[in-house]
Order: sequence, then structure tokens, then C-alpha cells
Amino acid sequence: MLKFVKNHMESITGIEIYPMISLVIFFGFFMLLFLWVVTAKKEYIKEVSNIPLDNQNQ
Repeated sequence: MLKFVKNHMESITGIEIYPMISLVIFFGFFMLLFLWVVTAKKEYIKEVSNIPLDNQNQ
């Protein structure tokens, strides 16, 4: 079954760019997420982490 898929994919021209594009998107997303986590204010993180425990608003 894997031979069939591999042979079929090799016959498509220009398909070798798609794994590189997906790697760049994946890497970029997690780098942006990492930068957001590093630069987030500690007060905001504390406030958001206490939302599930806050029963006073009910």
C-alpha cells in the first residue's frame, strides 16, 4: 500500500515544495507562540489562569 502511494506521489510534478511549506508554517507558528509567551505580562497570565477558579461572577 505504501509503495502505491509513494509511486503516485513521485509522479506529481512540483509536489516536493509542500513538505517545505508545511515545515515553515509549523515552525513559524510555534516561534510566534513562543515569543508571545515570553513577552506576555505576568499580571495577565495570573489573571487568565485564575478565571476557572473565580466563582464570584456567577
